[in-house]
Amino acid sequence: MLIQILLAIFIGIFFGTITGLIPGIHINLVGIFLVSLSTTLLLKINPIYLILFIAAMAITHTFVDFIPAIFLGCPDGETELSILPGHELLKQGKGYEAVLLSLYGSIFAIFVLILIAWPSTFFFPKIFELTKNIMPWILISVSLLLIIMEKKKIPAIIAFSLSGILGYFVLNFKGLNQPLLPLLTGLFGLSIMITSIKNKTKIPEQDIRKMKFKKRKFIKPLLGSIIASPICSFLPGLGAGQAAIIGNTIAKTDQRGFIVLLGATNTLVMGFSFITLYLLSKTRTGAAAAMKEIIGNLNIQLLILILIVMLISGIISFYWAKHLAKTFSKQINKINYTKLSLGIIILLVIMVGLLCGFLGLFVLILSTALGIYCNSLGVRKTLMMGCLMVPTIILYLS
Repeated sequence: MLIQILLAIFIGIFFGTITGLIPGIHINLVGIFLVSLSTTLLLKINPIYLILFIAAMAITHTFVDFIPAIFLGCPDGETELSILPGHELLKQGKGYEAVLLSLYGSIFAIFVLILIAWPSTFFFPKIFELTKNIMPWILISVSLLLIIMEKKKIPAIIAFSLSGILGYFVLNFKGLNQPLLPLLTGLFGLSIMITSIKNKTKIPEQDIRKMKFKKRKFIKPLLGSIIASPICSFLPGLGAGQAAIIGNTIAKTDQRGFIVLLGATNTLVMGFSFITLYLLSKTRTGAAAAMKEIIGNLNIQLLILILIVMLISGIISFYWAKHLAKTFSKQINKINYTKLSLGIIILLVIMVGLLCGFLGLFVLILSTALGIYCNSLGVRKTLMMGCLMVPTIILYLS
């Protein structure tokens, strides 16, 4: 049994690396295939091993997916905000540092999750009952804070409102597959790359020396992620992006601290989704949904095994992603960034067309145009998270 478990972990790490590095290929896509194959080709495989594979893949994905987000400007639903401070550090020759900060956030999150997993089984249901009715007001308060903190109030309102309106219509359009892909790719990916091409951005040589971080600076972002992630893990419509905004509002931090917070939140939301599946039989991530389809509800023994797999795959993924980031850092300045950006734009357009069809391409054009416009307003790009927050607020109020 030990050999099978280890095999499931390493295969999961392999697929988590693929889904993390290649834009548009998400763990949800692998999960869908796995669920369909579990009743046919994989019928003879013990479903426990499939569950452990999903856990290892999902955790590895949360470590690796910051690499393309920071170095290539290609976000997914969990890393769109990392482009903002990450790209700035990349232009300063500190892209490797940006990835390391996210990795430290993720690995600390794994250990925190292990420590609080058992106590959380007692207070999670109580928090669920307390927060489910006031969550829209929490999100409204956070949205107002995002606008109030801006010097340019009118442009901030415009950026938040327009992205919110676009997000509402896109996410509620039933004929569109994977609506987040064209929406977030346009707002946070293509718009930034097109602006970089226009401004003839050049990526300097990246600093890959051994870096020393002051651990005390990690306390605030970790605290913010620990408070926000559980709430967003068991309430519908909230993901790592909203959790990061709530966490940063609770524990205001600087640019580097925000990347740590994003890394920790990304991993915690995924980990807590498995605990939520065990406690409430509710699925808040694609990985948890795939687990429920394959095996139903989790028991305590399987949850403990999942936590152990998360710890092992998290430690391995930390060093593996660190190696990948160093490799990216060595090569990125040797490449013509304009040509690279054009190549990535073409690749993303093709992937959106294949996965989302003509409607997806239309949404991609709209979201990219809106992203460029919001960039020109001179306000922080976090305001474009209105594309997720406004639909979520309306969902709760209705």
